[in-house]
Amino acid sequence: MHRPSRSTSWIRRAAVVACALGVVASPAQGQDRLPGVALGLAYDAVSPPGLAIQPFEGRFGGQSAAGAVEAIIGRDLRYSDRFSVVDSLPSSMAGGETVDYALWDRLGAIYLVRGRVEGTGDGLVLVLELHDVAYTRLAQEGRFELPRPDQEGFRMAVHRASDAVVEWAFGEPGMAASRISFSMMRDDGFREIYVVDSDGENLRRISSIRDIAVSPAWAPEGDRLAYMAYVEGKPTLFEATMPNGPSRQLSPGREGIYLTPSYHPDGETLIFAVQGLNNRSGIFTYNVARDCCLSSLTEGRFFELSPVFSPDGSTVVFNSSRLGSTTPQIYTMSAEGGDPDILSPYNYGGGGYYNAPDWAPYGDRIAFHGRVGRSGRFHILVAVMGERPPRLTQLTTEGNNEDPSWAPDGRHIVFVGERDWGKGLFVVDAATARIRPILRGVDVGEPDWSPLLGG
Repeated sequence: MHRPSRSTSWIRRAAVVACALGVVASPAQGQDRLPGVALGLAYDAVSPPGLAIQPFEGRFGGQSAAGAVEAIIGRDLRYSDRFSVVDSLPSSMAGGETVDYALWDRLGAIYLVRGRVEGTGDGLVLVLELHDVAYTRLAQEGRFELPRPDQEGFRMAVHRASDAVVEWAFGEPGMAASRISFSMMRDDGFREIYVVDSDGENLRRISSIRDIAVSPAWAPEGDRLAYMAYVEGKPTLFEATMPNGPSRQLSPGREGIYLTPSYHPDGETLIFAVQGLNNRSGIFTYNVARDCCLSSLTEGRFFELSPVFSPDGSTVVFNSSRLGSTTPQIYTMSAEGGDPDILSPYNYGGGGYYNAPDWAPYGDRIAFHGRVGRSGRFHILVAVMGERPPRLTQLTTEGNNEDPSWAPDGRHIVFVGERDWGKGLFVVDAATARIRPILRGVDVGEPDWSPLLGG
């Protein structure tokens, strides 16, 4: 029997599941604003403090790496959206035992970063300083071991130094030392799981299904990645050991199509949707550490997807068609099960279409994409919990925008965007609504941002 091409097969399979779930997107046209939803800034707009990066020095064999380290840190700090970065300064401004605070003040710097890269045997050491220009003092200093630029882990080690600068200045985590997982269509028609660093570098393929693999989800420690893939035409669950380990197939033991996995904060429990027989589906948990103990949280003649635990594991947010397949909505529910509460702004008879929720790593915020009406673009929304109804902020205004996932800093969100030039991965700063692309012109889906990755 003739087997459809991989790309055609994926479209057909996706259409079957999506139609059943009521999640088929309309053409990207129509309004760019969602009625009753605030647009733009999630927080008060404040001018970011100026930060100058003095050209880095190299000593004892570290000279050749100093420029690369400085460039990575400069980009990381710009991408943090917390500073107005002044870099690319002339090399004549490098060095010196003392700091001319008056000079840096005239350049508009509130903070000054100085770095020195030293050779130590087979590796390097980065000596990094953060100066408070306004108070004319050294605020923080640290030493960071680095591999050499041609060795594995060099860029990630520098990213961790960048995150230290953010934490020194603001007392909050950065997000540079992290990766983003997603599915991507290959030229051969197969869809596989990939990861890329937070700055868009080091693209790597994780799965080798040679069919369709989608919906990756990071474990809380960043050491594993769960995803759904087709095996002999049937969707099932896999878990890959990161960064370079093998994948193992999970067998929870219930008949049905397994979809959209994610981890409990304990790292042992996986939660996912199962599309079962006779139009019954639900949300289930499974202990992957013990390879046992399948448990049902919801089950019925409606379709539910994308369950995600709250940071403390007490609550689940998910997508459901229980109000009708043409108006999927976002709900929250106790992690033990029970009656759910609707989160998305549903009005009877008013339509509304909301999908793909993700809970921020800290705080009471949930991101998802949504639109109102039968046509129109999808946009990224953030709901602030604790209010009735929850306060909503719209972060995107152009193109089509779907599948948000929070960064480990609880401030940035990665999503799939579609613009005139094509599809790609984008990051939006939830504090300023500033958007930047990570990958351009690629057919990607379902991104998930990792936790901060240690050494």
